[in-house]
Amino acid sequence: MAGRTYLYAQSGGVTPVINATAAALIRAARASGDRVLAARDGILGVLEERLIDTDRLSDRDLVAIGHTPGGVFGSCRYKLKGMEDNRREYERLIDVFRAHQVDCFFYNGGNDSADTALKVSRLGESMDYPIQCIGVPKTIDNDLAVTDNCPGFGSVAKYVAVSILEASLDVMSMASTSTKVFILEVMGRHAGWIAAAGGLAARAPGDPPQIILFPEIPFDQQRFCAAVRQSVEQNGYCSVVVSEGLRNPEGEFVAAAASRDAFGHHQLGGVAPAVADIVKRELGYKYHWAVSDYLQRSARHIASATDVEQAEAVGEAAVAMAQAGQSGVMPVIRRISDQPYQWEIATAELDQIANHEKKMPREYITEDGFGITEPARRYLAPLIRGENFPPFDEDGLPQYLRPELVEIETRLPAFRV
Repeated sequence: MAGRTYLYAQSGGVTPVINATAAALIRAARASGDRVLAARDGILGVLEERLIDTDRLSDRDLVAIGHTPGGVFGSCRYKLKGMEDNRREYERLIDVFRAHQVDCFFYNGGNDSADTALKVSRLGESMDYPIQCIGVPKTIDNDLAVTDNCPGFGSVAKYVAVSILEASLDVMSMASTSTKVFILEVMGRHAGWIAAAGGLAARAPGDPPQIILFPEIPFDQQRFCAAVRQSVEQNGYCSVVVSEGLRNPEGEFVAAAASRDAFGHHQLGGVAPAVADIVKRELGYKYHWAVSDYLQRSARHIASATDVEQAEAVGEAAVAMAQAGQSGVMPVIRRISDQPYQWEIATAELDQIANHEKKMPREYITEDGFGITEPARRYLAPLIRGENFPPFDEDGLPQYLRPELVEIETRLPAFRV
């Protein structure tokens, strides 16, 4: 059925390839003669009726958007409460959908966004408006249930593996008279997938990173210091990858700010200097530390070709699901084989994904808790393969696009959350 109107929104922390999903989704809808509106700043833009007309974007714009990092339409961290707690917002969503004759709402995000998409998918029955809702996967943390991996993770994994490899070569060359310990902090609140990706840089015994600190393994300071000392004595230096979600034996974050975000999560960060202080205090080695932070999730210049392909595939599949009349579902990646690496898109129910979290299996972590096993390497390696470079201009910079986004006229009274 042609001539439908879809509404697309981005949610939560962005990824190097979320715009590839957006561009693929818009192209797929156009191919069927359907229209896509995009909410500015995620679900907030829906509630406040700040809707962008993607028909104003040319095919050339969509190509450029596809290799641009960030969230081109704007994202947000805002979680809808239950309908019984905040019926006002749900009624507003229905009003916006009805005012613009929206047939299907696509919400491109992670765990919390899947929860929001699930709630919206149930609106039609309870509020007498036939709205479809389809979640579209995205998260660098790779912690969504059901799907084999998450679009966005592969490119971040590639960035982390390359970064720890390059930084370690620097440290190695200076270790005899200078820095002996380098610590790289990466994202990962409860799941150590990103930290594990650093282990791909190690191809032989003694290769960096010599130590990986996972959220799944309680931090034992004494064992850590012994491992650092052993690496320095054997290799001349020690490289460490540490997840921001590292916890002590009592289950407390080693580094957590007092504040929380809009989803109620602790604001993390600062575990690298905390670990570095232990190295200095207990071992006396000269050290350096770095925090990859936003750099890892915006590094489109070194995106994984596998990741870009999968990001586009879930966008296209979401449109196909909408056209098939599905709702309350999400396109997910199903691995067929490791060697050769083969995968396909499958369909999963949102209630199997929302509020579930996929952590690193224990069998992916070495017995000592400081590295990745061969099964982990078989899982991770295909996700970082291949390069999908953006075009570069004559000055040597990537040609990233910040398009002019035109909002359509509002049809409802102003609304503020």
